[in-house]
Amino acid sequence: MTGASTVPAARALRVLVADDMPLNLRAAAALLKALGHGGALVTDGQKALDALAQQAFDLVLLDVSMPGLSGLDVLREIRAGKTRGGPRLPVIIVSGHDLPEDRDNFLAAGADGVLNKPLQRDSLAAEMQRVLTANRR
Repeated sequence: MTGASTVPAARALRVLVADDMPLNLRAAAALLKALGHGGALVTDGQKALDALAQQAFDLVLLDVSMPGLSGLDVLREIRAGKTRGGPRLPVIIVSGHDLPEDRDNFLAAGADGVLNKPLQRDSLAAEMQRVLTANRR
């Protein structure tokens, strides 16, 4: 592999990953570790909100389709300023929905970025960098 994604991160980020599928959580954790980051893994939207109330995170990777509180429900709570990271906590929606209108809908709902499943190391690294750079402005 070549490119920016093979370079260790300038600083390790704390990333919250919310997904109801254990395989997806393990894959995300492995990719984040390979990129030099860590954080927390949760299995549903309510647990994501609980984690966001208790800990500070630099970024959230949020599955859009979870039982109970969906990723979009959690995103609404974040953007309403009801979490520790405040309304501008960077959020990347992770979805199996890959139609252009799906992406547009996620961004219109307040997501900073969108990634399709399954997550790939290079696309994850690039989207994280893009989102974090855009949020510094």
